[in-house]
This record gives sequence, C-alpha cells and structure tokens, in this order.
Amino acid sequence: MPNYDSEHFTPPAPIAWVSLINPNTGQSLQAIPMLMDTGADITLVPAKALRDLGVDTLPDLYALEGFNGTRVMAPTAYLSLRLLGRTFYGRFVTIDQEIGILGRNVLNHLALLLDGPRLSWQLLPVSPTE
Repeated sequence: MPNYDSEHFTPPAPIAWVSLINPNTGQSLQAIPMLMDTGADITLVPAKALRDLGVDTLPDLYALEGFNGTRVMAPTAYLSLRLLGRTFYGRFVTIDQEIGILGRNVLNHLALLLDGPRLSWQLLPVSPTE
C-alpha cells in the first residue's frame, strides 16, 4: 500500500505516482507525484512535466475557481496519464507546482481506500456490475 506524504503536507495526504505520456510521440515521464484530491473536479499536472515531454498547451484557457471564489485562468494540454495499470487520455490543466492533483475526473474511475489512521491507501478489487 502506498504511503501518505508527510514531508510536503500537514496533515499527511495521499499521493499517487503516475506516468505522463506525450500522445504524439509516445515519450513518457515516470514517477510524477500527484495529490489524490476528491474535492477537485479536474486533474492538474505539473507544467514542468509537460515542458519536459514537449507537449504544447492549447490556446484556450480553463477557469479554475478556488473555495474562496477566486478565479485563475490556466493553460490546458492533451496527454495520457497512466495510473495503477490504467491509462486516462484527455485534456488536463497545467499548474506551476512540482506535485500535481488527481481530481474526480480520474479518481471516480477507481475504487480506492484512503486509510488515514495508517497513512496509506490502496486500490480495491471491483466486481463486474451486472
């Protein structure tokens, strides 16, 4: 079970390590840290990773609104994100942070157990729906 990150977050927070893939070239970056944030609608990836992959941002901006109502316009880009053996392709927002954010647009496709007392998380097996 992966551990929570207590070095960058107080209180400790669940972090997943993902791969980001340039869909045009297939070039990938491994072990990108991403905060698992069930309160975030969307996934935000570190801008440095996009630059390292040679992924261009799109001309349109995405409006991010914080819990205090502050709005910020952020660039977006198309890329693939690999997590726990699954690949998610789409438009992701970029942020100037070294740790990205996994939002519900990705997390809602997974059955996860966040075990705060043990400071760990795990992927749960899912039975096929009938």
